[in-house]
Amino acid sequence: MTAISREGARRRTFAVISHPDAGKSTMTEALALHASAISEAGAVHGKAGRRGVTSDWMELERSRGISITSAALRLDYRDHVFNLVDTPGHADFSEDTYRVLAAVDCAVMLIDAAKGMEPQTMKLFEVCRHRRIPVITFVNKWDRPGRDALELLDEIEERTGLRPTPVTWPIGMPGDFHGVVDRLRGRASRYTRTPGGATKALESELTAERAQAELGRAWQQAVEEIGLLDAIGADHDQKTFEAHESTPVLFGAALSNFGVARLLDALVELAPAPAPRPDVAGVARPLDAPFSGLVFKVQANMDPAHRDRIAFVRVCSGRFERGMVLTHAATGRPFATKYAHAVFGQERTTLDEAYPGDVVGLVNATALRPGDTLYDGPAVAFPPIPSFAPEHFAVARARSSGKAKQFRRGIDQLDAEGVIQVLRSDLRGDQAPVLAAVGPMQFEVIQHRLAAEFGAEITLDRLEYTLARRTDPASAEAVARQRGAEVLTRSRDQALLALFTDRWRMRSIAADHPGLTLEPLIADTTREH
Repeated sequence: MTAISREGARRRTFAVISHPDAGKSTMTEALALHASAISEAGAVHGKAGRRGVTSDWMELERSRGISITSAALRLDYRDHVFNLVDTPGHADFSEDTYRVLAAVDCAVMLIDAAKGMEPQTMKLFEVCRHRRIPVITFVNKWDRPGRDALELLDEIEERTGLRPTPVTWPIGMPGDFHGVVDRLRGRASRYTRTPGGATKALESELTAERAQAELGRAWQQAVEEIGLLDAIGADHDQKTFEAHESTPVLFGAALSNFGVARLLDALVELAPAPAPRPDVAGVARPLDAPFSGLVFKVQANMDPAHRDRIAFVRVCSGRFERGMVLTHAATGRPFATKYAHAVFGQERTTLDEAYPGDVVGLVNATALRPGDTLYDGPAVAFPPIPSFAPEHFAVARARSSGKAKQFRRGIDQLDAEGVIQVLRSDLRGDQAPVLAAVGPMQFEVIQHRLAAEFGAEITLDRLEYTLARRTDPASAEAVARQRGAEVLTRSRDQALLALFTDRWRMRSIAADHPGLTLEPLIADTTREH
């Protein structure tokens, strides 16, 4: 095994996915706490007393108490390097989550013990299914009232098609949580909460005799249910897990830090290490090939003091060395990497080297966009990351004509980051671009960031369109003449997009004009078109 392969084997690159309010940011913070990356978790009881969690660095995230942008956290645990890529917690930002999932090798699917499989969880799971990303399931909030554990396993299997194989099993019903039985290790642990859940929960090993004496019926029920799991063969199998056919299941409570350390251990022991990644031709690039990396996220102004732009790059092969000059596959131009950082939320440290699975933050990466490939040595390009079809549209204008320059600069920046899709037409001009969003909260983020980062307050006039399709010049001419339709040019790639008020109007126009080119904007089955 080469040095690069050995280093790659120590990496675990994963994302946490969930429905909003399932506890994703709290779990991210708890993982950082148990990996000793922070001394106190940022999430405490109630949003009124909540300190900003490490991964929620944007002011709007802190004020709203939700994650609306992805963030990278680098953690060290048990001689392994974890690259935890946090994802937005709101469905309106699912496109950002889609990009993140292009860069990970495993996903932790967080489920609320009371609510089970929720709609946004299923949408994100479908992305994992499409990309064949192995999924570890963590049933969260077991310290609160919830549903029966066996019932939740049935729902997981019914909704996802994956066979649930519990690694741990709870002692006690939801809301009366005492600890877990570790089915892989053959032992039981009891948890004791610390004040506010700000520090690691105390964990003590239980013998069967002590558990029976102290926990009584709760212990007896856990033993009976584990006997049922044993009888049906619901045991972890690494091959079916990595083949996306089964999912290891753990139980706990992120807010109380119950079961979090066991999840970290499961990531070390079960989650796959980086593997060769197929290029656009379907040829897998070996881990020990010269450096290659995929840009999956671009973010500006994370540090208000510097106002720079950082591109998050997943190392796919080779050894990254700060200062190396790479080739930008999209343009063929050289790209210098003098300013390379490891990122922990909003904090950064200089990164001198990185290996497959690592996430490198490249500063002042003005030429890079999500989906771009960087490489050294033989040319390579990884498959691009497609855009979701927008469903909400609004015309943006600067409130003050004196801020026109800042307005245009801000719009261009946010377009380059992929925060929003910017559409333009000769009719409206550059002073009134059309912003296209997957969800309406994206408009709120745009307004906030333009005002806070560029000093340009804007007005938004909503348009009645709800559907977009890619078209060509010949079809565009015909569509543009129709009522309830408009054709605009997408700034990032100059694609022609036909907008329609609704699906019925699109079908009516297509029926009246056979042969029109009207193609969906994303070529997979993760969303309806």
